[in-house]
Amino acid sequence: MARSQNKYADFEGLRERAVALRRAGYSLRQIRDELKVFNNDILNRLVEGEPPPEWTKRPRAKDDLRAKARELRLQGWTYDQIEAELGCSKGSISLWVRDLPKPERRDPTEQAKLAARKRWEHELAVREKQRQQTKEAAAGEIGALSDRDLFLVGVALYWAEGTKDKPHARRERVTFVNSDSDMIRLFLSWLDLLNVERKHITYRVMIHETADVESAEAHWADIVQADRSSFGKTTLKRHNPKTVRKNTGNDYRGCLVLTVRQSAELYRRIEGWWTGIVADAVTRLR
Repeated sequence: MARSQNKYADFEGLRERAVALRRAGYSLRQIRDELKVFNNDILNRLVEGEPPPEWTKRPRAKDDLRAKARELRLQGWTYDQIEAELGCSKGSISLWVRDLPKPERRDPTEQAKLAARKRWEHELAVREKQRQQTKEAAAGEIGALSDRDLFLVGVALYWAEGTKDKPHARRERVTFVNSDSDMIRLFLSWLDLLNVERKHITYRVMIHETADVESAEAHWADIVQADRSSFGKTTLKRHNPKTVRKNTGNDYRGCLVLTVRQSAELYRRIEGWWTGIVADAVTRLR
C-alpha cells in the first residue's frame, strides 16, 4: 500500500506528463500504459480538463438527431412536436435539450394549427414522392422511339401547337410557337427526321417587355444551338397595369417562334398526315 501511495506522491509531476501526452494525441489507454497508472480515478484526474484527441471520438448515429432536436427546441417546439418530427423518444429528447430554456406555453389553438400544418407538410412530401415515382416509372416505359413513333408524335404536336390554315386566312406555312424548351427540342428533332435543313428555319423570341430580354434570347439560342445574330427581331408584349402576370421570375423566358421558310408544301402534307391519323383513330371508336 505504501508503494502505491509513493507512486503517486509526485501527482503534479505525473499530471504534467499526462497532459503532455494527452496534447500529443494519446488516448487514455496509451497514457495508462506509458505512465503505468492503472487506477482509473487517478488517471481521469491526471488529464482532467484536457479534451480527448479527435481520433478517439466515435461518431454516433444520433448526433445529427440531437443537433436537430436542439435546434427545434430553440425555435420553441414541444417534446411532442420534436418526437413527431424526428421519430425519436421523448426520453432521448429530454436528455438532449434539458439545458435549454423551456419554450413559452402556446395557445392550444395555435398548437393545434401548428400540428395540423406539420401533418399537412408531411402529407405533401409523401404525395410529391409518390408523384415523382409515378413519373419516373412512366418515363421508363417509353424506351427508344422508332422513326415512325417520332413522326406520329411530331404530326400531333404540330397540329396541337402549330399555326393552322383557315379558309378566311390562308396560312400555309409551318410556324411553331412554344414556351417549353423540351417541346422546341422535340419539334426540331422531328424536322430533322423530315430532312428540313436548319438553314431554312428562322427564330424569333416573343416576350413581355418587363422581362430580361437579353437573357431570354441567349436561352433560346442555346436551346436551338444557333447564333443569336441569326434571330429575328424580338417581339415585346406591352404591359397592361390592370392585369396580374403569373409568368414572372428568373424562369420566364417568353416563347420561341420557329418558322420554316417556303413550307407551304410541308404544311399541306402535315394537314394530310393529321387527317389520316384521325381517320384511322375514328375507326377504332366503339
